[in-house]
Amino acid sequence: MEKEKSLDKKKFLLELQSLGARLDVPLEDRGRCGGAGPSDDKAFLLDGVPTMVPTLGEFAQESPYAVVRTDDGEYSVKNNGRTVMPVEFVSTPKFYDLKTKDGIAYKKIAVLHGVDVLATTVSQRCIRWRREGERCHFCAIENSLESGSTISLKTPDQLAEVAEAAVRLDGVKHMVMSIGTMNYRDMGVHYLVECTRAIKGVVPNLSIQVQFEPPENLGDMKNLHEVGVDAVGIHLESFSQEIRERITPGKAQISIGRYFEAFKYAVDIFGRNQVSTYIIVGLGDTEESIVEGCRQVAELGVYPFVVPLRPIIGTPLENVRAPDPKLMERIYLQVAKNNREFELAYMNSKAGCARCGACSGIAAFE
Repeated sequence: MEKEKSLDKKKFLLELQSLGARLDVPLEDRGRCGGAGPSDDKAFLLDGVPTMVPTLGEFAQESPYAVVRTDDGEYSVKNNGRTVMPVEFVSTPKFYDLKTKDGIAYKKIAVLHGVDVLATTVSQRCIRWRREGERCHFCAIENSLESGSTISLKTPDQLAEVAEAAVRLDGVKHMVMSIGTMNYRDMGVHYLVECTRAIKGVVPNLSIQVQFEPPENLGDMKNLHEVGVDAVGIHLESFSQEIRERITPGKAQISIGRYFEAFKYAVDIFGRNQVSTYIIVGLGDTEESIVEGCRQVAELGVYPFVVPLRPIIGTPLENVRAPDPKLMERIYLQVAKNNREFELAYMNSKAGCARCGACSGIAAFE
């Protein structure tokens, strides 16, 4: 019976992440809109476990799942009128009420992801977004800038100030810094070094993951390690060069082979399980190619962070359907098995997306 309940919860998790949920209740925060990475979602707590669920896209409004308020004032998720399970929402963090000395709201500098992760996109502008024919089709990095929900460039001092407050007031345990690609040389790695140095100067025990494209000089990654970066994300997204050229045309200029060189170099610096790569299901890769590709990176010591495509409002893929939950289950089962073989696990990641796990279902299968 317990095994059946566990399987039901996994199925529910995967369906929520692919199909989304309607919010049939008045909530002040209905989800994070735009930005880099998965968004248009809201953090749900299912049995206390944080899960990022799409709530804003058109497909989410057509979901069979809906959040309703019960007679006792609590929340639950229903499927076509049938109660599936209770749900809670992550409380608004205290640091959101604060501003910098020059009047910038902390939440425009960094936000809470999951329950204990501080997340920021250090540079909200991306050279690939701004150049004709280079933009990633799933990304909305500059849309959130245009909406006024963030600022273009976060300074090292601003990030350090917000990180200190988030740790002190809200118990944040780790931090992830992504970055819009700043140039074609170091890709922004040098700026991430300066940001990390400032943050570690005020909260030395805060674990930090940074995410970037492979720099021209792979040795630049050593500088990240020297200032205290604990983990890195180097995101390939697809194992097919043809799909990369179609979906991520700018990033595809860096070959898959070069990514694998960067993976090996990074693992030598940061260690096994401290290097991860986003793999997006739903871009066109076959199930077999995803599983085999994930096995290859896992063998190197790189954690494959597998996620379903998130169709984000305002992107070329906004009307594409997210992958079938049954496909996600088959992929997760196989990838998790391979991860165990190579002694990789989300809990062994020190910081970042892999450690949080809220945008993926992989942790439930490990």
